[in-house]
Amino acid sequence: MDKYIKISGIQKLTLLDYPEHTACTLFVPGCNFRCPFCHNSELLAPDTEFYDENDVFAFLKKRRGVLEGVCVTGGEPTVYTDLDRFLGDIKALGYSVKLDTNGYLPQKIKELIEKDLIDYIAMDIKNSPERYAETVGLYAEKFDIAPIRESIELIMTSGIDYEFRTTVVTELFDEKSIEEASIMIRGAKRYFLQSFVMRDTVPSKNLTSPQRIVLSRYLDLVKRHVPNAQIRGV
Repeated sequence: MDKYIKISGIQKLTLLDYPEHTACTLFVPGCNFRCPFCHNSELLAPDTEFYDENDVFAFLKKRRGVLEGVCVTGGEPTVYTDLDRFLGDIKALGYSVKLDTNGYLPQKIKELIEKDLIDYIAMDIKNSPERYAETVGLYAEKFDIAPIRESIELIMTSGIDYEFRTTVVTELFDEKSIEEASIMIRGAKRYFLQSFVMRDTVPSKNLTSPQRIVLSRYLDLVKRHVPNAQIRGV
């Protein structure tokens, strides 16, 4: 894990990233996954530039009263050991905090929950256990699904607001894998299926978006286990 958190991007206003909140989004570089469909792969480059933290907090102080929340995303925020300090400083300004995570460092998530440093958490469910390694780009290694399951349990029993979401890529999913992914979060409060969209920053250029009829079929399968599941962004 990296020690000192860095911020490589700021979206000054979002009405979508943090449900029911006017917010900004802070992007951290670095990640412990290498998803072939990643939209923010430029944040993984070793020469990624980043903001002076004082400038980040100067912006947040200036926007108090205009913004309600701050989304911290990536990359993967939990790879930084001082994330708790950083989120605590944001909370001290009166903001609500939303954290995006891939869930692979459950002990860090547990620490943040116990310290009351996050108000909303969004965790990616990348795929079924069988296809997780392939989907996160770590198929050459022996992938351990246990941390993912631990984070799911932590989040669903935490008492804080949350959502799970899956980015559906044609080449990485079928009916079996999407249903098995939803079984891992059976009974979840919120689950969103999101269609993959090709961008210049996506590492693998041979990936494609699923047809709407396929997404609808997947949603029917998912609803067997997560009745509140929805399709987002299509």
